[in-house]
Amino acid sequence: MTENSTTVNALLEIVKSNADVMRKTQRINTAFRTLSLLAVLSFLGLSVYSNWSSLTNRNQPHVAMVRISGEIAPDGQTNADSVIASLRTAFDQNQAKAVMLEINSPGGTPVQAGMIFDEVLRLKTKFPDKKVVSVISDLGASGGYYVAVAGDEIYANRASMVGSIGVRMDSFGFTGIMQKLGVERRLYTAGKFKGVGDMFSDPEPEAVEQLQTMLSHVHHQFIEVVKTHRGNRLKDDPNLFTGMVWSGEDALGLGLVDGMGDRRSVAEQILKFQKIVDYTQPADVFSKLSQIQAAASSAISTVMGLVSMLAAVPMT
Repeated sequence: MTENSTTVNALLEIVKSNADVMRKTQRINTAFRTLSLLAVLSFLGLSVYSNWSSLTNRNQPHVAMVRISGEIAPDGQTNADSVIASLRTAFDQNQAKAVMLEINSPGGTPVQAGMIFDEVLRLKTKFPDKKVVSVISDLGASGGYYVAVAGDEIYANRASMVGSIGVRMDSFGFTGIMQKLGVERRLYTAGKFKGVGDMFSDPEPEAVEQLQTMLSHVHHQFIEVVKTHRGNRLKDDPNLFTGMVWSGEDALGLGLVDGMGDRRSVAEQILKFQKIVDYTQPADVFSKLSQIQAAASSAISTVMGLVSMLAAVPMT
């Protein structure tokens, strides 16, 4: 065999090997695209089924549920605008005989919690025949409990965390570290207390006093809401409004909740309805589809990268 023949055979082997890799790559690419499509179709199918089931249940007597989960904040998933929209839809349903607030929240901003609270009271006045209950699952603290108080009754699990009737403002101070490093803070303001809360400056005692007064006012508002809506159910305990958190069982003894239960037991045993329909506004469908497509595309890209690396390895 001549040297030219050997070279030609080697080139043919390389071409054949590359062709095999290309065919495998195409098959993998097709498989992952198919899986991606199936995932999207499955999601759509589940969404259609869920919506159809929900629509069927809405035409029968049921408990309308609105979830309040996570931090209550203007830019968060749980914010006053989205919760209020869900509440209005829930109350407007003719077959919704009662409304349940399912709460699992550590709180949030007083304004957002207050807006939700006020809307519940407004809707209760508009729909006086619909009983409103709050059900705390894992956590109903601070602003989460503030919202819960809007219900006619509050239920929790024995191990739920309930209360934290207080107000807080967080900050940090780095003046000690700056002194050690020899760094000087130069802050220019128009207004004596415009720089209050600056992490790199020593707090002005007068400004701290003003902040404390403001927090005390908000705390007083919180206390008055709880006293007004819990009434004589509250026990006379000196720690009730100190910001302490209690278990659901202890909260029952203090009058912060009316009984033990979860959403299912409360719906069936207290409200006397078997069906619960969730009216919480879902995340945007197109956003979910985009997330699925992005995850599938990422997986395909990873596999394609691995295949390319393998294809680049010289044949021995």
